[in-house]
Amino acid sequence: MEYTVKALADLAGVSGRTLRYYDQRGLLKPSGYNSGGYRLYTRVEVERLRQILFYRELGLELSEIAKILDDASFDSAAALESHLTALKVKRAQIDALIKNVSQSIREQKGEITMTDAEKFEGFKDKMIAENEQKYGNEIRGKYGDEVVSAANAKVKGMTKADQTELEQLTEELNTALKAAVRQGDPAGELAVKACELHKRWLCFFWAEYTPEAHMGVAQMYVDDPRFAAHYDGIAPGLAVFLRDAICAYCTPGVC
Repeated sequence: MEYTVKALADLAGVSGRTLRYYDQRGLLKPSGYNSGGYRLYTRVEVERLRQILFYRELGLELSEIAKILDDASFDSAAALESHLTALKVKRAQIDALIKNVSQSIREQKGEITMTDAEKFEGFKDKMIAENEQKYGNEIRGKYGDEVVSAANAKVKGMTKADQTELEQLTEELNTALKAAVRQGDPAGELAVKACELHKRWLCFFWAEYTPEAHMGVAQMYVDDPRFAAHYDGIAPGLAVFLRDAICAYCTPGVC
């Protein structure tokens, strides 16, 4: 079956303008055109649009979605399993925030007293859920459930001061990464500073640090299109540069 822009837009619950924009971006090209010059879409494009909308619902940028869908190893069945897991995590995240707001209302009414830790519980759950939603399958596959669960427990144990420090460190890290990639030397002084900040940043989440794990996660930044898109969004070419810099940082004289 073939669909025009209007027919597919009505079917998917999006606007025709959205479909034309996806075409302009090269994200969803029509299969062809009819005699009147109107775009036509087949089941192949319908399935691709479904994947696009799933990833959009999960908060991914269009550039990230394009890299994922255009990857030769993309598996639509596995992607659906991943979407299902991510949606369950998202539901848990929303439930945690609902619980937090409900408790806050009860506290305002004088019915209960919340500890400082309880006041931020939903937000830490949100941080964990978002990470699981985006990268949980890959990280658990690479490092195992025990390591990831320990990291999640460490995040849940963060104090407000820890969270503030992490936010400041993230900003400092991103600034240092931009400066280092501009300098262009993965073993240079600026790159070393960026790697040290990255190590500190990881240790907010990792129960145990090792150079091998540091290099492993850096390689994942390159291999996984979503990580690559995130870091290349900070500065063009940053994913590969950071991988090379961390290799040089962890194994001086080898990389």
